[in-house]
Amino acid sequence: MKRRPSGSATEDDETPALEAPSTHGKNDQDGRSVVKGAKKASHKRSKGKSGRKSSGPVAQSTNNPPEVWVSSPVASATSETPLARDITSDDMAEYQSRRRARLRSPWACSPLTLATTIFSAVLLLTIVRSFLTRQLDPKGCEMSYMRAAFAKFSDFDTEHTRFASKYSLYLYREGGIDEDTRVKGIPVLFIPGNAGSYKQVRPLAAEAAYHFHDVLRHDQNAIKNGKRALDFFSVDFNEDITAFHGQTLLDQAEYLNEAVAYILSLYHNPRRSVRDSELPDPSSVILVGHSMGGVVARTMLTMPNYQSNTINTILTLSAPHARAPVSFDVDIVKAYKRINDYWRDSYSKKWANSNPLWHVTLISIAGGGLDTVVPSDYSSLASLVPETHGFTVFTSSIPNVWTGMDHLAIMWCDQFRKVVVKALYDVVDVGRPSQTRPRAERMRSFKKWFLTGMEEVAEKTLLQKEPKTLLTLEDNSNSIIPHGERLTLRSLGQATKAKAHLLPIPPQGTPEGRKFTFLTDQKLDFPGDTGKLEVLFCSVFPLQAGQSAMLFSMNMDLSGDSTGSTRLACKNAAADVISLPASTRGSKNAFDHASPLSYLQYDLEDLADYHLVAVVDKATEPAPGWIVAEFSDSSESVVPTDLGLRRLMASGLHLELPNTRPMVTEIKIPAAQSALLSYKLAIGSQTCGDETELFTPLVRQYISEPYESKYFVNVKEANISLHGTAPYMPPSLTERSSANGLSLQIWSDPTCNNTMEVSLKVDFMGSVGKLVMRYRTVFAAFPLLVVGLVLRKQFKVYDESGVFMSFSESMDQCLRTSLPVLFLALTFFAMSLASTSYGSKPATHGLFNWRGNATAPVVDFAKNDLLLGSADPFFWFLVPLFGLISVGVCIALNYAALGVTHAFTLAYIRVKSVSLRSDEGRRTAAAFAVTSPWQRIIITLVLVLLVSTVIPYQFAYMVLCVVQIATCTRALRLALDTRSGTNYNFYNYAHSLLVLMLWILPINLPVLVVWMRNLSVHWLTPFSSHHNILAITPYILLVETLSTGAMVPRLTGRARHLTNLLLFAGACYAAVYGVTYAYRLHHAVNVLCAWLVAIHVSASGVLRERVGKWLEGAELGDGHVKKRP
Repeated sequence: MKRRPSGSATEDDETPALEAPSTHGKNDQDGRSVVKGAKKASHKRSKGKSGRKSSGPVAQSTNNPPEVWVSSPVASATSETPLARDITSDDMAEYQSRRRARLRSPWACSPLTLATTIFSAVLLLTIVRSFLTRQLDPKGCEMSYMRAAFAKFSDFDTEHTRFASKYSLYLYREGGIDEDTRVKGIPVLFIPGNAGSYKQVRPLAAEAAYHFHDVLRHDQNAIKNGKRALDFFSVDFNEDITAFHGQTLLDQAEYLNEAVAYILSLYHNPRRSVRDSELPDPSSVILVGHSMGGVVARTMLTMPNYQSNTINTILTLSAPHARAPVSFDVDIVKAYKRINDYWRDSYSKKWANSNPLWHVTLISIAGGGLDTVVPSDYSSLASLVPETHGFTVFTSSIPNVWTGMDHLAIMWCDQFRKVVVKALYDVVDVGRPSQTRPRAERMRSFKKWFLTGMEEVAEKTLLQKEPKTLLTLEDNSNSIIPHGERLTLRSLGQATKAKAHLLPIPPQGTPEGRKFTFLTDQKLDFPGDTGKLEVLFCSVFPLQAGQSAMLFSMNMDLSGDSTGSTRLACKNAAADVISLPASTRGSKNAFDHASPLSYLQYDLEDLADYHLVAVVDKATEPAPGWIVAEFSDSSESVVPTDLGLRRLMASGLHLELPNTRPMVTEIKIPAAQSALLSYKLAIGSQTCGDETELFTPLVRQYISEPYESKYFVNVKEANISLHGTAPYMPPSLTERSSANGLSLQIWSDPTCNNTMEVSLKVDFMGSVGKLVMRYRTVFAAFPLLVVGLVLRKQFKVYDESGVFMSFSESMDQCLRTSLPVLFLALTFFAMSLASTSYGSKPATHGLFNWRGNATAPVVDFAKNDLLLGSADPFFWFLVPLFGLISVGVCIALNYAALGVTHAFTLAYIRVKSVSLRSDEGRRTAAAFAVTSPWQRIIITLVLVLLVSTVIPYQFAYMVLCVVQIATCTRALRLALDTRSGTNYNFYNYAHSLLVLMLWILPINLPVLVVWMRNLSVHWLTPFSSHHNILAITPYILLVETLSTGAMVPRLTGRARHLTNLLLFAGACYAAVYGVTYAYRLHHAVNVLCAWLVAIHVSASGVLRERVGKWLEGAELGDGHVKKRP
C-alpha cells in the first residue's frame, strides 16, 4: 500500500469529496502541479517547513521532501470533469487553505452540529424537568424524636477483629427510659449503609425502648409469650463508602460476623448481662440494614467466618439487592454476583438440610419514587428469595403508613418506625435460643404488619381459629338480609340496644369468584371489647345450652328474656381487618390524620363452614357511623381489559362503571407493567342526590410483584407510577403471571346509584422523567461510543491525508455518516435482544425448580444485562434517544475542555511569556522540554512502583488527566503562536485523547474517593485489585510520550485497520456492556492506549526496524512519497 504525505487533502470514503477537480491522462500531471502550488501558498507563513520527525517534538523536523498530490478514490470519481477555466492555481490554493483551516479549527461548529446540540440539550432538560416536577409522590413522613445515648465497646479490640482500629461497636440506650449499659433483652444489630452513620439507629431503637416501656411490660400475655426489650447495637463504619467498592463491602461483612460473635458472648457473661438466668442464652442476632447495609447483611452469611445459625432474621430498608447501584468497580460487581449466586443456589436445594438459609427470613422494604439515591426497583427479592422466605414491599403499601419515603427518611419516619418496631416485637420469643419464632410464624407476622391484607399470599386467621363466641338471638328481634341484597347502615344505635344484622352466606357452587366485602368507618371489636361494632361468622350450634360455658370463652346473648331463641357458634373477624385510609370530602392524602376505615374481604370458598355473617351493632344510643356489607360476583366486580400497550398509549382507557356496580370494583390492565411509563387517572364525580354520601371514591393502585400499593383518597385525578418491569433487572425465580400488570381497585358508595366514568391515559411528559433513575448510568457508557467513533474518524483521515482534524470537525462528519448508522444497528440489536427475552419463558413453575433439570433450561439471570436491559421491544427508541443526548453531551464536554485549555493557555502566556524565534524547532523546545529517554524511563518506573505498592491506579489516572490538560495547554499555545498546521495536528490529537480520558475519569473517581476516605481514618491496608500496574501502564506511557510533544506517526498500510477496528469495537462494547460492566471501559481504553504507544515506539530507532517487519506496508508519514504510476 502506498504511503500518503502528511498534509494531503485526501479523504476516506466516509468524507465528503472536497478535493480539487482533476483529470486523467495528460491532465493528471497538471492537476498535481496545481495542488503542489496550492500547498506552497498555504504554508507560506511557516516558510515551507511542514514536516517533522514523528518520534520527536511537534514540528521539530524541517527538511522533509516537498508534498505531492496523491489521487484518491473520491478524486478519481470526479476526474471526468475538466478543470474550469476560471479556476486558477491561486483559487485552488485559497480553497485548500480554507479547507485545512476548517479541519484543524477546534472551534468549528457546523449547523448540523449546532442543531444536534440544541436538540439534545432540549431533550435532556425535558427529562430532568420531568424528573424534578412531574409524577412526584407526596411526602407524608412525620419527624421522630429521641434522647439518645451510646455505649462504646472498647474491649472489642484487635484480639477479636483485625478491623478494630477502623470500625467500632456501640450499644444504644434511651435516656430516661433505660440507661443501664448491660444487655438484658434480645439482640438486634443495625448496619448503616453507604457513607452512613451508626447514629441512624436512634429512631428505631428509641421507639423500641418506649414501646416496651409503655406497652409491652404491662401486658402479661406479651411477657408470657416471650416479649422482652430489644438491645439495639450499631456499628460505626466511619462512613465508609460501600456502594462503590466491593472490598469494603466484604471487609464490613467480615467485621460484622466477628461483632455478632462478640455480642452473643456478652449474654454469656454475668457481669455484662442482667437477663433472667432461666432463659436460654441467645444464639442468633436480628439484623436491620439500611441501604448497602442490607446487602452487607446478606453478605455476612456467605463469608468464611460466619457461624451457622447466628442470623435468621434480616430486615432491610432501601437496600439494592438485585444489582449493584453502580458498576464502576470490578470488586462490587463480582461481590454481587457471588452473593446472589449463593442465595439462589441455597434456595434451589430440594431438601431443607441441604439449604444453609432454610431458617432465614429476609424482608426488603423500599421507599418508592421519592428515593432518588437508589432505584427502588433494585430492592426486589423476586430473583433471590422464594415467597416462603421473604418478600419485597413498598412503604406506601404498609397499613397506617401509606406514604413513600426518600432514602434517608425511611430511617426516621415516625409512622414507619412504629410499624417496624411492632413487627420486630411480634417475631421475637426470648424463650427460644434463636430469640425468634419459627420461620413460618415470622413470615406470617411480617405479612400481617407490612402487607395490605388483600394480596393473594395474605393469610386469613378466620380459617385457623376455633369458634370462641356463642351468639344467642331472639327469633324476631334481628333483621335478616335477603339473598342478593346489600346491608347498609347510615348510623348506629338506632335500636337503643344491641342488635345483630344477619347476612346469609350463599351456598357453594354459585357463580365462581363470589366474595364477601364489608366496609365501615368504625373500629371492629375483638372478643371482650366494649366498642360499638363486632362482625362474626357463624354456624348453627346444635348442642344443648348447658354446654356453652365450657366450649366458648364469650357468650353474647341478644335474646333478652325470650324463650324462643337461636344459638350460633361464631368466630370474630377483627383479626382479619384491613385498614384503609379515610376518604371524605375533606381528605387530601392517604396519610392524613384521620381514623382509618375497617375493611373485610373473604372469598366465598373461605366461608364454606359458615351459614351467616352477623354484624352486631352494640351501640345502645344513636351514634355516628356507617356500614356497607354485601356479596358480589367477580363478573360484576372485576373489569378485565385486553388493551395492548400501543393502543393504551394511543387512545388510553375509558370505562363507564354501571350504577348497579358493587361497592368494590377492580380494573385489571395487564399491558401496564413497565416502570418506565406513568399515567393520569381521572374519576368522574360521584353524586348521591338528596342523601349524603357515606364516603368519597377511594382508589388503590397495586401490582403483585413486588408488593406495591398506593392509595388515593377523595379521588378525582391521580398520578399513577409503578415499579413493575424495570431495565437491567434479573428475572424472577418463578414464572411471572401474564396478568401481573397494573390493577386499580375502586371503592365507591353504592348507595349513590350513579354511573362512574374512569379514564386512564399515559402521561408522556411524566414518563420521560422515569428514565433518570433507571438509565442514569447509561451516560457512563454511551458517550464513549460517540467519542470512540469520533476518534476513529480522526485517525482514518489522518492516516490518509496527514491532517488530524479537530474533535468538532470529526464530530460533524460522524453525524453525517457513522453515528446514525451505528445507532440504527444498535437499535435493531436492542430489538433482537428484547424479542428473545420477551418470547422466552422461565424454566419451570414451582418454588425450587428455577435451576432446571435434565430437560428444562436454566433461568438466565443475566439476560437483561446488555444494552438497554429491557425485555420489552417496545422501547427500541431509547437507543437513538440516548445516542442523541450523548452526542450533545460529548459536544458540550468538548467545548468545555476547549474553554479550560484556552483559559489556561491565556494564563500561561501572561505568566510565562517566551519570545518565539523564526526557527520552529526552537519554538518547540521552549514549549516542550524534551527529556532524555533515561529520564522518561525513570519517571515511568517510579509511577509504576507507586501504583504497585502505595497508591491505587485510579489516583495515578487522575494525575495523568491533569498532565494531559497541561500538555494540551502547551500544545495550544504553540499552535496559536506558530499558526502551523503540523502543530495544530498535535493539539487536536492531544485534545481528543483528553476528551476520551475525561469520560473515563468518573469511572475511576469513586474508588479514589474510597482510598482517600481510608487515608483520613488512617487505614492504610492496600486493596490488591487496585494496584494492577497493567491497568495503568499504557496510560502512563502514552501521556508521558505526549508530554514531550511527540505526534503519533501516520499508518497507511494494513496496521491502520487495527486502529480503526480497536476504536469501533471499543465503541460498540461501551454501548452493549458499558452499563452493567462500566469498569471494563477503563480497560478497553487501556488497550487503545497500548496500541497508540506501540505506534509511537515503532517510529524510533531499532524498534522501528523490528516493528516495521510486522507493519508491512505501514510506512510512517515522514518518509519519501511514492507517486502513483
